[in-house]
Amino acid sequence: MTTRTTEKTVTFNRPFVVGDADHPYPPGEYLVATDEELIDQVSFPVWRRITTMIHVRNDGATQVLTIDPAKLESLLAQDANPSYS
Repeated sequence: MTTRTTEKTVTFNRPFVVGDADHPYPPGEYLVATDEELIDQVSFPVWRRITTMIHVRNDGATQVLTIDPAKLESLLAQDANPSYS
């Protein structure tokens, strides 16, 4: 099975909470990596997402957390909304 990883950087302007964390992560730029696999049963290239991960800083160390892409988009939308507190 062929796999690929795509990466992008997202920016949070306010603290945010991911998953079951009991504390917010600080504002800043965060790397998001998405792993996909090629489905080769069709006549054209089709990629299926396997997992999406965000690299977060925690006590001086970097952790890689799995995150639902829809949840990530929701967090970014909340961060962009000036009425969000």
